[in-house]
Amino acid sequence: MNSPSPHNPPYPSRRYAWFVVFLLIIASLVAFMDRQIVAIVVGPMQRDLGVGDTQIGWLYGIHALFYAFAAIPIASLADTRSRKHIIAIGVFFWSLMTVICGLTKNYTQIFLARIGVGVGEATLTPSTTSLIGDYFPREDVPLAMSIFQAGPIIGTGIAFIVGGFVLQLVEGASPLVLPIIGELAPWQQTFLYLGVPGILLAFVMLLIREPVRRPSESKIEGATNTEELIAFYRDNSKTIIFHHIGNLSLLMTGFAFVFWSITFFVRVHDMDASHASQIFGWIYIFFGPLGPLLIAYFAKHQSKKGHYDANMTAGMLGGIITIPTILLIQIAPSPLWAFIFYAPALAAVNSPFGIAAGALPVITPPHLRARVTAVYMLTGAIGMMFGPPLAGAFNEFIFPGADGVRYSMITMTCFFGLLGVLFLHLGRKHYALSMKNAEGRDGA
Repeated sequence: MNSPSPHNPPYPSRRYAWFVVFLLIIASLVAFMDRQIVAIVVGPMQRDLGVGDTQIGWLYGIHALFYAFAAIPIASLADTRSRKHIIAIGVFFWSLMTVICGLTKNYTQIFLARIGVGVGEATLTPSTTSLIGDYFPREDVPLAMSIFQAGPIIGTGIAFIVGGFVLQLVEGASPLVLPIIGELAPWQQTFLYLGVPGILLAFVMLLIREPVRRPSESKIEGATNTEELIAFYRDNSKTIIFHHIGNLSLLMTGFAFVFWSITFFVRVHDMDASHASQIFGWIYIFFGPLGPLLIAYFAKHQSKKGHYDANMTAGMLGGIITIPTILLIQIAPSPLWAFIFYAPALAAVNSPFGIAAGALPVITPPHLRARVTAVYMLTGAIGMMFGPPLAGAFNEFIFPGADGVRYSMITMTCFFGLLGVLFLHLGRKHYALSMKNAEGRDGA
């Protein structure tokens, strides 16, 4: 590691750096709580709004689309402006829009509000990637990013627990009536109560310290940032293609699987949605984060042994484990066995994505990291955008009936899961070359 100098400033203290990661995890936790509420209240929303599975899936999909496209201009700001201010504004905005989701009266209104949630959440990942790259040395960035990615996983679990509890609570309470707005249904109140904490968190995010930006040894003299970005993609085109398509395919599987899980228990095993949501959430909290952390440690161990393809190999391994664990759930003879199989499945399905995000900053010049992350978000958002509605379309049109949701998941997992594993395998040698070039370029 190079010694500190005016051209290579020292990193912040490790304790404070991890404290900032903790706050960023809280922010991502809140983001995923707000993102996942739709999956908990599918039944009540469908009854009140008069829509089918495909339209409900698109409430997740449209969020993902605007989440990805908004991330690109936001990432340009994150590469040059205060990242903590961008994050604070984003947390406030997406939380406000979540509250507004609870005040809507028809499908069009909540569709538009979900766009706002996506735009607000687009501030977090590019800004966080840039921050972590300046808080930690290169060798610790994949681990820090994987731990940060535990926030969305824990947030998803908490969303199902708290969402299920709030839904159960408001279903048994007196109707909430607001001036001008009128009476709010239980599913609307769930959005309202889960959106408020993020508004308070936004002010906390203003208190963190902005780290010194790391100078880029690889900045091309006389070239604009856009020209350098194009050059980076040209020089690493095979790595990027295999990385993005491989992880996109696994995202298609993962987001569809999680989104329709509660509906699976309601339709296939005749469970109450609030009860299934709370059990599912506890399993998610305990087992969901294990996958990314174990995969990240595996990658770091392999990297120390000189395997330059370790980050890509680790993501592929997570995909390999995902496929049989999801399939076991679909043939479980009872809800108890299904929940038991969910433990390894949730660890596996989440395992590739922390390392997928962490694999990019270590091959990217520091002044391009936020934008490279934003482009990855764009490709990854295709998985979020099409996974739930595609599975919903299978439910409605290909496998109609209560059991259709399990056959939809078998189809999604077998096709997109295997495709993801294949692309990550094919990309290993190209990623290894990109890692070697990055070390040579930056003198790491």
